Amino acid sequence: EGADTITVTLSDGRQLDAKVIGSDPESDVAVIRIPNGNLIALPLANSDRLRVGDFVVAIGNPFGLGQTVTSGIVSALGRTGLGIQGYEDFIQTDASINPGNSGGALVNLNGELVGVNTAIIAPGGGNVGIGFAIPSNMVSRLMNQIIEHGSVQRGQLGVSVQDLTPELARAFNIPANQGAVIAQVVSRSAADKAGLREGDVVLRVNDRPIRDGSGLRNAIGLLEVGASVQLEILRDGRPLTIKAKVGEYVPVKTEGDDLNPRLAGAVFEDIGPSSPLAGKVQGILVARVESGSPAAQAGLRSNDVITAINRQRVSSTNELRRIAARSNSLVINLIRGRGELLLVLR
Repeated sequence: EGADTITVTLSDGRQLDAKVIGSDPESDVAVIRIPNGNLIALPLANSDRLRVGDFVVAIGNPFGLGQTVTSGIVSALGRTGLGIQGYEDFIQTDASINPGNSGGALVNLNGELVGVNTAIIAPGGGNVGIGFAIPSNMVSRLMNQIIEHGSVQRGQLGVSVQDLTPELARAFNIPANQGAVIAQVVSRSAADKAGLREGDVVLRVNDRPIRDGSGLRNAIGLLEVGASVQLEILRDGRPLTIKAKVGEYVPVKTEGDDLNPRLAGAVFEDIGPSSPLAGKVQGILVARVESGSPAAQAGLRSNDVITAINRQRVSSTNELRRIAARSNSLVINLIRGRGELLLVLR
C-alpha cells in the first residue's frame, strides 16, 4: 500500500515490474499484473475440502532470507474474531510462518494452492506454531471481482447478526447448536424486502452451513451485488427458506481533513449493521490512512477502531465531528488488533 514501484522476483532470479490492478483492504488481498514471463499458474484447490489434520506446505520469504519452504498440518478451519482483518475465515496451520511469509502460498501435497499466508499470532515477534492463511476459495472470489471491477463490491443484506449461543438456542427452543441470529433488520434493506425478521436463525446460505455470525457476514460479503441468495432459517422453531437479492454495502465515510487538521489524511467509517465489526465493538473504523499524512505521523493506521476521543465515547462519525471540530488537541482511545492504545494528537 502506497508503494511507488513494485518488483516481483521470480525463482530463477528474474525481476519484473508489476502493476496493481486492485486491492481489498478488508481481506488483505491485492491483485498485481506482471508481463508475460512464460509462467505456469499454480492450480487452485477447493479449500472447502480441507480437513483438520491435512498436511500443508507454506512457501515464503521469511525475514528476507529468500525462498523458504516449511511444512505442517491444518490445525483448524474457519477461524474468526481475531481482529486481524475485516472479513475473517482463516485456515490455521502449525507450518512455520514468520514475518515475510505474508502473501506466500499454502499448498497441499498435490502442489495445489489451498490458501494465502497472511498472519501469525506471535507475542514475541516470531513463529509459535500458530499461523493463518486466507482460503483459496475466498481468494478466488475476491480475485475475480478485483480483475473485473478493480475492487471488491461487497454485498450485504442489511442485518445485524450475532452468534447462536446455547443460551439463545434454549431461549428460542430450537435444536440447532450452530447458526447466526438476526438481531436487527434495517428498514427497506434487502433482508427487509425478503421477509427476514429479528430473531430468525440462519443455518445455511446457498446450501453452505453457517456456524456463526462471522460465517454469515463472510458468505454474504463475498457475493456480488445483485446476486440471488437462498437462506435456510429457523423461525419460532420452524424451518423456512427465504430467497433474497444481495444489496450493496455503502458505509458512511468522513474525511479527516474535514474534521480536524490533526486527522488529515485519514478516512473514517461508521460501523453499520452490515460491517464485519458489527456487534463486536462500538466505535469508528479508520478505513484508510495516507502515508506521510498528519494522521499517519500521529500513529493512526488503517483498520484501527476509535472508541473514545477526549474521554468521550464515540460510535458514529457525527460524534467524531462534534468532538474533533472544537478541540485543539485530541486524546484518542483505539483498538488495534487484539490490543488497546492511547494516542495524543497535538
